[in-house]
Amino acid sequence: MKSYTQIIRDYSRIFYRAFLFVLTAFLLQIILPGEPIFRFEYQKGAPWKHENLIAPFDFAILKTDSEIQNEKLEIAKGLAPYFKLDTTVYNDELFRFQRDFSAAFDTSLAQNKIICQELSDALSKVYKAGILERSPDSYTALTGKPVVALITGNISSNVPVSQLYSEKTSYNYLSGVKDKIIAEDPTLSGKLASLDLMKYLKSNLVFDQTTTQKQLQEAQAEISPSLGMVHAGDRIILNGEIVDAQTYKILESLKTAYEKKRGQGFNRYMIAGGKLMLVMIFLALIFIFLYFYRKDILSQLRRLTFLFLLIVALVFLSVFINKDPNLNIYLVPFAILPIFIRTFYDSRTAIFVLIISALMVGLYAPNSFEYILIQVIAGIVAVFSLARMHRRVHLVMASLWVLLAYIVSYSALNTIQEGSILNINFRMFEWFAISALLVNLAYPLIYIFEKIFGFISDVTLIEISDTNQPLLRKMAEEAPGTFQHSMQIANLAEEVVLKIGGNPFLVRAGALYHDIGKIAKADFFTENQFGIQNPHDTLNYEKSAEIIISHVKDGVKLAKKYKLPERLIEFISTHHGTTTAKYFYLKQKQDNPNDKTDENKFRYPGPLPRSKEAAVIMLVDGIEAASRSLQDKTRDNLKKLIDDMIDQKVNEHQLDNSILTFHDISTIKEIILNKLLNIYHVRIAYPKEEKKE
Repeated sequence: MKSYTQIIRDYSRIFYRAFLFVLTAFLLQIILPGEPIFRFEYQKGAPWKHENLIAPFDFAILKTDSEIQNEKLEIAKGLAPYFKLDTTVYNDELFRFQRDFSAAFDTSLAQNKIICQELSDALSKVYKAGILERSPDSYTALTGKPVVALITGNISSNVPVSQLYSEKTSYNYLSGVKDKIIAEDPTLSGKLASLDLMKYLKSNLVFDQTTTQKQLQEAQAEISPSLGMVHAGDRIILNGEIVDAQTYKILESLKTAYEKKRGQGFNRYMIAGGKLMLVMIFLALIFIFLYFYRKDILSQLRRLTFLFLLIVALVFLSVFINKDPNLNIYLVPFAILPIFIRTFYDSRTAIFVLIISALMVGLYAPNSFEYILIQVIAGIVAVFSLARMHRRVHLVMASLWVLLAYIVSYSALNTIQEGSILNINFRMFEWFAISALLVNLAYPLIYIFEKIFGFISDVTLIEISDTNQPLLRKMAEEAPGTFQHSMQIANLAEEVVLKIGGNPFLVRAGALYHDIGKIAKADFFTENQFGIQNPHDTLNYEKSAEIIISHVKDGVKLAKKYKLPERLIEFISTHHGTTTAKYFYLKQKQDNPNDKTDENKFRYPGPLPRSKEAAVIMLVDGIEAASRSLQDKTRDNLKKLIDDMIDQKVNEHQLDNSILTFHDISTIKEIILNKLLNIYHVRIAYPKEEKKE
């Protein structure tokens, strides 16, 4: 019968799961868009699979984003850039020129007066035409522009770019006028040689970016978003007809109008209710999957919380990116979700959660069918290409496979829709490349999640299994026999798990650390007794059993002191389950036949192993230790030992909480037998050769 504390704990777990379900549903309800979902699914280039579609109401045929963008580019290309003409520069420089000329030349003479007027007219001409600081070719705003709009005061007029001067060309023009005057009267060359016309030239045109941008925005704002109208009752498409480019555009316009129309008034509450029901169905499917296939995740609330937080975070990121018109929803590294789940859980859970998450996001993503299909394909490829992730290169290779999956699946769908590979939007490949590159963020994030949620990855397991780790070095120095025993267990268990399935990195690390508690009293264990008296000879059987059993408790304390992950502590606490210290228990009964022996004093505290890896360590540990004391290590004797010990564990219900099958147990027996035969070099007995007479 369950204790009151156990009942409270069970109900609190149920309450937490229910709370997590409701909280996740609430968050997804807020995150996911509130627009209604168009009930028809269609693809460009594919036949219309629904009933004949008639326009239910009047709606405009909307231009595509690319069409509107092209029109904006055309307007920008044809719009004349605006330049302000500063008239004060002309007046100031003309006044300076005439003043300096009068000071240098006697303007009372008719000839000098004529020269001054000719040069003044030349200055006036270039200033009124407009002088740029640099050549027109060097202005980005003038690239490809035949005319500019000159603003003089409040008046704007279009002027050909070819009529504008730069400071250099205006000087060349004035020099030409001066050379012409000298050519007509060579006697003036001496007088005019000292006249520097360049100092009276200054640019009077300034690019007015504000006005140019304002005019561009006003012109682009006048672009019509539609190409025409479809009236209620008009036929849109019949069943079986191919969805061509024009029909696809009409269907997209109908979808937009439908979502806008249905999202108003009372309908929005109905939409919210339907969305909530759908979200709860998706979450319920995940809970049902976990109940039937991964109850261990349901029982570990921290792992369950992480799973749902991961889903919420990815859905939020996808919806957020999708709302930005300058970004593409494929920018989100969706394949990182199954990578995380594959790393901390398993492949089957990763693929199932991937499909559910892709369906949730895909309902509101552009081209829903295409999005869901591409993301599921890329996610599955990520899971299969990352069977193990104990090296950085594995993740890099997985990201390359994800990129290839994106490109191939998108190209295949686009070819079906467009009927030609030439119409593929190669811009999408850039988004795919960025998304695949972001998959590499999984490596540092996995480390962060390990620290926050107490998970353990293959990379960490490999690091922990290094025999130069402080705790393993301590065991090698203070309990060398136990260290060698642990190494032997690691090799045997790893071989078993590779055959029956499981994580070989986890079982190896668990095997290396399962007996670290023996460090505290190393001399009390036979494998460490080299040339010393057995300390148990001076103790009674109960005290000896207490010391032997305490190595489990001591191991857990030592593991926590050295901050080993919880997954490894399981191996320490469960490798003897709830069995008894058999030797001392039987000796106690044998030497005290008239006394009642308390079996609980000789029993390990447990708990029983829950994972396949921990169960394997329990079996291999007992068999390897027993095989050492076997006198005659023949094949038959080893086989009988293995069968008896494993059958005993099964009969004592030590494996009830693990997921080992009878087929697994049969395989374990065979593998351990073969490995022990190799270890002890057992050979068959050769028949004696008879001597010939």
